[in-house]
Amino acid sequence: MNESDISKPVEIFLVEDNQGDIDLIREVLEEGKLKNTLNVAVDGEEALNYLKKKGKYANATRPDLVILDLNLPRKDGREVLDDMKSSPDLKSIPVVIMTTSREEEDVLK
Repeated sequence: MNESDISKPVEIFLVEDNQGDIDLIREVLEEGKLKNTLNVAVDGEEALNYLKKKGKYANATRPDLVILDLNLPRKDGREVLDDMKSSPDLKSIPVVIMTTSREEEDVLK
């Protein structure tokens, strides 16, 4: 690893529809010691357009990490994750799943 790798911000892509959660995650990341860039999508369709660089996201930066809420409008997080993991270009991106669901099936998946 060279010095330019160390100074390069980590590209984080947050997929979350709750503004309170977006603000909280943004605040936590700003207080952390890790230099990062945070991009946000508020639904699953927007997330996939960003990740696949479609439309207005043609110049989107490939994220180093995706933080994904499971319960999203238009296309839920499970569908986004399935799409990412079936794509040769996206499957290597680490994904952290967030959910408030207490359903055993959601937790196990």
